[in-house]
Amino acid sequence: MYIRRIFLLLGIVCCTIIAVGQSALDSILYDFHYRPDRVLVAAHRAENPGLPENSIAAMKEAMRHAVDIIELDVRETRDGVMVIMHDKTLDRTTTGKGLVADMTYKQLQQLYLLHDGKPTTEKIPTFKEVLDLVKGKVMLDIDYKAEGKRAAKTTTRMLRKKKMEGQVLFFLYDYTDAPALNRMNKRIQFMTRSYNKDDVDGIFNLGIKIPVIHADDKFYSDSLMGVIRGKGIRLWMNALGKYDKMEREQKNSGFDALLKMRHTNIIQTDLYGELLAYLRQRGLHR
Repeated sequence: MYIRRIFLLLGIVCCTIIAVGQSALDSILYDFHYRPDRVLVAAHRAENPGLPENSIAAMKEAMRHAVDIIELDVRETRDGVMVIMHDKTLDRTTTGKGLVADMTYKQLQQLYLLHDGKPTTEKIPTFKEVLDLVKGKVMLDIDYKAEGKRAAKTTTRMLRKKKMEGQVLFFLYDYTDAPALNRMNKRIQFMTRSYNKDDVDGIFNLGIKIPVIHADDKFYSDSLMGVIRGKGIRLWMNALGKYDKMEREQKNSGFDALLKMRHTNIIQTDLYGELLAYLRQRGLHR
């Protein structure tokens, strides 16, 4: 009995040490790879009601709330600097005008991000600044909007240099782009968009491991999505628009409706705080 108590005590101590040494990213990645029953939450453009989208301040706030994934948009300046910006133009989100691709990084640094149409103190972040901010803390979903091979090589090289491929998802609107990017950096993890069953079949036949497929409710079926999940692939669905709107109008209605698509286990939303609380109450999140 005495020996058993010693072993039990040692086990408790070891578990405590592991838990203390585990980072936020460790917990996220463990769930991502080994807990498909847990629904992960992606913050769309690090959206926050009081901060500019795609800003460093908004990303810090999303991490404070312990989101699993921050979604952001990457574009390239005229002089080859990768920056975080959703739109092609600066007009909607900054104090400037014109195309992002026509501006140098120095020119962009003279601008400020807008929130509700009003200037803030936040500036357009570079991709490097974001990588430095989130390294070891949270997963990233890169909605890659830069064009051309040079930009792709720059992005994949930065991920390799910082050894961050394991915490990044590279979102592809066209799954057939995956092989070329895979040749640039074989450690990159892809999330591929699918619009129908033929796309799903094409993704299966790529010969590249795809950890996440982004689908939508237009072609959702339990049988098809069950095949995806059966291959150990996570299923990403958006709450953006329809389901977030329902949620704003009546608490839990949007999230209840979305999770009727029962194979969903990553959700992107503009309401990440509300979604995290909803999932935790139901034992679907840490």
